[in-house]
Amino acid sequence: QYLAAVVAHDPKRLPLSADVIYTENDQRLDVGDGFWNTATAKGNYTHYFADPVSSQVGWMGTMKEQRGTLLMALRLRVQLGRITEIETSYFRPGGGGPNDIAAMDAKGTPEALWLQPPVNSRPYSRHELIEVANAYFDAVQRDDGKGFYPFTDDCDRIENGAHTTNVQGGRANTPGGFNYMALGCKAQLESGYLGIVTNIHHRRFPLVDEERGVVWSYCVFDMGGTVRSIKLPNGETADMSQFAGRASSIEVTEAFRIENGKIRRVEMIGSSVPYHFNSAWPGGLSGR
Repeated sequence: QYLAAVVAHDPKRLPLSADVIYTENDQRLDVGDGFWNTATAKGNYTHYFADPVSSQVGWMGTMKEQRGTLLMALRLRVQLGRITEIETSYFRPGGGGPNDIAAMDAKGTPEALWLQPPVNSRPYSRHELIEVANAYFDAVQRDDGKGFYPFTDDCDRIENGAHTTNVQGGRANTPGGFNYMALGCKAQLESGYLGIVTNIHHRRFPLVDEERGVVWSYCVFDMGGTVRSIKLPNGETADMSQFAGRASSIEVTEAFRIENGKIRRVEMIGSSVPYHFNSAWPGGLSGR
């Protein structure tokens, strides 16, 4: 209903609360402004998330606007039958980092694993699932290869439509001559290659689907721009000068599929933002 209203450029189609909060990439706007003016159609890729306990729903997918196809992450909170919170994030071509919007649009549906109940040895609480998701951000922040890395052996990650783990071939060569993207999730963190990420802050986990072992999260990745090389645990030295000399940040929406206390799948949408960007939404954890 929300996506149809956006394409129709008509907020009056929605049961909005009088005090509804609406953001695009963490900037507060009036409902009906911004992407509401440029959207032309819903794309092919659709991935739904739900949390009945907190009365929230999430969606990751492709949308069309006047200048092409983009990736969109949407979170809605519904109370007493009315939408009280609308949080949207967008990735457009040229937004930085590995991406493949066309491939995501062509997929149409998420991997079936996301929609199946996890095979757990015991039930996992909301708090436990959030702790596992937060461990991912702890691991990436100032990555030194020696942290706690709760990943399954077959863990895979998609960032802005592109696989950034287990990639074979020419795309696997990353700056510094290190074959980072050919590795799995755990091996990547054990490599220490992500030491360029100096802080991950404004961490929020508003949506948890206990039935499917899924956590929907937000955060901001800071890269201070001072790390020019990294001595990896394997003895190699990675040249990170491509990332040095300019402080930058990425505003991230990230979903985790968790089984038996370990992350098995990651799906992310994230765009470049000013350095140490501060979220418009209250709460959240700071980096440690």
